[in-house]
Amino acid sequence: MNLVLNILWFVFGGVISGTLWMLAGCLLLLTVVGAPWAFAAFRIGRFSYAPFGRQAVKRTPDDLGTGCMGTLMNLVWLVLGGWYLAIQHILIGLGLCLTLIGIPFGLQHLKLAIISLAPVGTEIVRT
Repeated sequence: MNLVLNILWFVFGGVISGTLWMLAGCLLLLTVVGAPWAFAAFRIGRFSYAPFGRQAVKRTPDDLGTGCMGTLMNLVWLVLGGWYLAIQHILIGLGLCLTLIGIPFGLQHLKLAIISLAPVGTEIVRT
């Protein structure tokens, strides 16, 4: 079932969402300062291509990008770019949830909205 949902997701917008996240990661890599956010954008981009059967979890506290530094990086991300990405995913997700067929896709957009607020220190795992 996840395969069918991922194929439908990819065809009907996932390719655009994932590609835009990958492009954002490439733009962030142009500066040395943006590298930590670039790797987070790449993780979200891969997740945006096929979100069904996966979930985002926080990494262990001793990993790089967690703890105080991860919180500071997520705060900078939230102020500079995360809030409008989250709003976009929320609006699309709520719109999709208005139809019975769109509910699974709307829930995935809401999941992406949460990740968009604080991407540093998260890991995408299979469920």
